[in-house]
Formats: sequence, C-alpha cells, structure tokens
Amino acid sequence: MANYGTVSQQDTPSQNGNARPEDEETAALLGGKPQSTSNSIGKRFRRHMSGNVSNAWGDLALLFCYIITGLLDSCSVFIWGSFLSMQTGNTIYLGLGVVAPYESNRWLRSGISIICFCLGSFFFARYHRYFGGRKRWVLVSSYVLQLSLIIAAALMVTLGPKTGTSGPVSVWIAVPIAMIAFQSAGQAVTSRVLSFNSMTGVVLTSIYCDLFSDANLFSPPKANAERNRRAAAPILLLIGACFGGLWAHSETGLAGALWTAVVLKVFVIIAWCCWSAEKET
Repeated sequence: MANYGTVSQQDTPSQNGNARPEDEETAALLGGKPQSTSNSIGKRFRRHMSGNVSNAWGDLALLFCYIITGLLDSCSVFIWGSFLSMQTGNTIYLGLGVVAPYESNRWLRSGISIICFCLGSFFFARYHRYFGGRKRWVLVSSYVLQLSLIIAAALMVTLGPKTGTSGPVSVWIAVPIAMIAFQSAGQAVTSRVLSFNSMTGVVLTSIYCDLFSDANLFSPPKANAERNRRAAAPILLLIGACFGGLWAHSETGLAGALWTAVVLKVFVIIAWCCWSAEKET
C-alpha cells in the first residue's frame, strides 16, 4: 500500500502508542497532570471498592466487635437496666414485665431494643442482599451507618439530661436504645455475609455449647481454628464488659462507653477499607 506522505520521527508518538516523555514533561511544567494518571487512580479505587472482600481472617473483625458488644451492654444494663445487643436477656426482662408490668419499666426498654434489633436485621440483610453481600463499599457503608447511629446516640446521652434505671422511659432513653440495637444487628448480619455464622457478636450461649462439646477441644491451636474462634469470643466480650463496667462506675457513665465504641467502630471501618480482596477466578 502506498504511503501518502511521510511523517518525521519527531512528530510521531512513541512506538507503543503512549505520549512522548517530552509531552509529559511539558504538561508537568505547565501545571497540568497527565490524563492517564488520574484516570488510572480513579479506576483502581473503583475496582478496589467494588470488589468482594475476602472472608479469609474475616473472623478477626467479627471477634473485635465482641469487645464493642460487651462494652455497650454491660454499661447499659448497669445504667438503663436493659441490653442493647444481646436479646436473650431482653426477652427475659420482657417476660417478667408482662407478668408484673407496674413493678418496673425495664420491660419497655428491653422491648424497644428487641424490636429495633429485629428491624435492623431486616434492613441490613436486605441491604447486603440487594447491593452485593461482600462488596467492599457495601461493607464499609454498612459500618459507616452503624457508626453514625452510635455517634447520634452518644450525642444524645452526652448532651441530654442524666438518666438511670428508674424514672419514665423518655426520648433520651428510648431513642439511643433504638439506634444502638438497630446498628448492632448490622454486626450480626456481617457474620452471615462472611460465612462465620457463629460469630454474630451478640450471642455466647451457643458458642459455649459448641466450644465444650468439640471433639477436638484440646487439639493444638493450628489444628482447630473454629475452636480458637469460639474460645476468643467470650474472652473478648468479657474484656469489653470490664471496660463498660469501668465507664458505668465513672462520672462519664454511658457517654464514655458510647464514645469509646465510636473509636472502636472506626477501626473496623478502616480494616474493611484495607482488607484483602477475594481472588478472582
């Protein structure tokens, strides 16, 4: 095929089709930025956030959430007389209240927690199911929502009037209980998303049963990962409960426990942002 004219080598791009180095240097001197650089960063970020998070070692994040549960529940039971996350105890309080509703209003607080935990489970399960269970941005946004609810509850407790186990169930008690119970359901749903069904972050009775009925209970640590998880869960929840008790007996009270939970939840969000992605097959 005939050539219709020739082009000098100085006017042609490099052989691989990319811009010449002289062009990039000129753009840099003029304050510009190569278009390919910004595009590649944006693409990498979108790819990173839209990819599936690997469930390898995902149990570590779920176990960390047991500290948050113990922290909030121990302080809440001491100050408000109801659990925020563990609904077994709340169900017992609700049953006692049905029998003797005028002896205490603890059953009202427990009932609010149960209802909002169920609503949270309904919401977070469908949120993950609709947008994609283990997509990074879905996990991160789920925990950002949980964080927002804890912050809102912490602000109400910090700025509102002092509350306790006695007295009416005012908005300064009911709303924080509702928000914390709702967000705690998000932690439980995450265990289903990552296929660690026993690591709900809110239940220990079944874990105790499975732990001590394990046929390989005394096997070496590397030989029984499931046993290790079951053993770590109550220890971490106990650690959180101890810190919650310290806050409950301090002048700061429940507000201190809530703000501590905010910090811990931020660590979990950062972890999900940096977590390894699932290998593409």
